Amino acid sequence: MELREMMTSKKFTRIPLKRLATGHYKTTAKINNTKGDFIIDTGASSTCVAYSFASLFNLELEPSEIKAAGAGASGMETHLSKENDLIIKDQIVPNFTLVLFDLTHVNNALIEVNESPIHGIFGADLLKKCRAVIDYGRNCMYIK
Repeated sequence: MELREMMTSKKFTRIPLKRLATGHYKTTAKINNTKGDFIIDTGASSTCVAYSFASLFNLELEPSEIKAAGAGASGMETHLSKENDLIIKDQIVPNFTLVLFDLTHVNNALIEVNESPIHGIFGADLLKKCRAVIDYGRNCMYIK
């Protein structure tokens, strides 16, 4: 049985992914009914959105003690935004908490290789919650 057949028979939703020049995978989703582009990062512990897009996604911020690190930056200040609705294709993830911090360094790296900037990163918290299975051979992900 092929992976796609098995996952769809178990009611997983297939999400197409675009492979970027950096080797990352990107998908589109909605936060609070606003569409955005997000990198899939299995090494990121939390799902995050760039501070600069907080108003775009109607995010209510509260201070956080968490310091963000990764992709060449560390010790960055963060905020949290709780109780957000996240929609990936037809799958709804209600009351989801996002971490917000400066993603300028990530977007600058994407621009350097002629890729479009992203709004945020889908991390392990979301991938685990959605029981994500990534099919690297077919550039897609299955979620439930």
